[in-house]
Amino acid sequence: MNAPADRPPLPQELAETLASRFGPRFSVAAAVRLHHGKDESSHAPMPPDAVVFAESTAEVAEIVGLCHRYRTPVIAFGTGTSLEGHLLAVQGGVCIDLSALNQVIAVRQEDLDATVQCGVTRKALNAALNGTGLFFPIDPGADASLGGMAATRASGTNAVRYGTMRENVLGMTVILPDGRILKTGGRARKSAAGYDLTRLMVGSEGTLGIITELTVRLYPVPEAISSAVCTFPTLSAAVKTVIQTIQLGVPVARIELLDTLAITAINRHSKTALREAPTLFFEFHGSPTGVKEQAETVQEIASDHDGQDFEWATRPEDRTRLWQARHDAYYAGIGLKPGCRALTTDVCVPISRLADCIDETYLDLEASGLIAPLVGHVGDGNFHMVLLVDPDDAEELGRAKGFASRLAQRAIRMDGTCTGEHGIGIGKQGYMTLEHGEVAIDLMRAIKRAIDPDNILNPGKILPPP
Repeated sequence: MNAPADRPPLPQELAETLASRFGPRFSVAAAVRLHHGKDESSHAPMPPDAVVFAESTAEVAEIVGLCHRYRTPVIAFGTGTSLEGHLLAVQGGVCIDLSALNQVIAVRQEDLDATVQCGVTRKALNAALNGTGLFFPIDPGADASLGGMAATRASGTNAVRYGTMRENVLGMTVILPDGRILKTGGRARKSAAGYDLTRLMVGSEGTLGIITELTVRLYPVPEAISSAVCTFPTLSAAVKTVIQTIQLGVPVARIELLDTLAITAINRHSKTALREAPTLFFEFHGSPTGVKEQAETVQEIASDHDGQDFEWATRPEDRTRLWQARHDAYYAGIGLKPGCRALTTDVCVPISRLADCIDETYLDLEASGLIAPLVGHVGDGNFHMVLLVDPDDAEELGRAKGFASRLAQRAIRMDGTCTGEHGIGIGKQGYMTLEHGEVAIDLMRAIKRAIDPDNILNPGKILPPP
């Protein structure tokens, strides 16, 4: 738990000031630091030097301002569910726990938007919307905080219909590296007024500012919702069904792909009895007539590709059980190999290249000898390989990293991206130049230097070392 020798210690005067100001909400306890120095990734923990539990935007600004005075790194912490080492204190410093900023500030039914503090989770927001006829659709699986979801530009199962956090954040309150409070955007559904600072902050992973409040779009709860599961003889047949569904313009709300191993893991973990074969999970939103037409069209497409056992879940409790099983796929996969850690890939490719990318990836997987269930939000070309590795086995970890690298490069070669929704963190920095080019990386570095010249906000993330 001690800081590496090349990592400067927390300035004593800063520690004393924070301890005096925040009392028991300031901690240097080893267990507290460790909890805030790890996420759900396979990266080894890197604890901060101290943790402060903030309770307001003003307090976050005060903490950041103090860290700026002492040129001390500062890292924001939401729920700890990120997958690319976003929370790791690679240069030490102070972690600000934002979980107490958990108030839904306003829900405006007539305008279909809500303003929330950054620590509000997606489930908490939807619970607060009960009875309004509205819901917030972005669903990355984990019950992540909305501030963290905006910071990582998260999406999830509903992205094919409702988009990502990029499309669903209207404005935000952000603490800049010197402690100033920035207001971006507004509540208008469009604006041509100057640089789009909201979009600059969405996906910045806490390297340009710390989000403390955000205004998000809401949507009417669909009049009718229907979910279905369909199995296929081969993964290729399932992927072809996805491609044809999207190319025909069927407005599915969700379309998720799981391979045989993922279904096996889910059955064990969630006590389900799904047929263990390549499987698509569908969900349709709209009017009763529209949902019926969409479902019939997709069922016909699936039948053309030898889809079978098309099973429906129209009751809310059945749909909830079905999608909970899908959301449990990550932890179910880990359960296949006790004691393992998951190294999760996150490539996204144009829908026309999805089949090629998955086929090449499976050939590579077979040659690697690794265990990796496949799950994916394939309606937008995004899929994940959950590589199960022994963190103490350097050789296996090396093979897994090699496989992940080849997959990322394959996706980029196919005009895709190394990360569709998880972000860069420290896990995917090596692909940034390949994906964007030197000119773009130089511009990103210039933006970082202009906003954070002392490099105190979540240093060591996103941008590759110069």
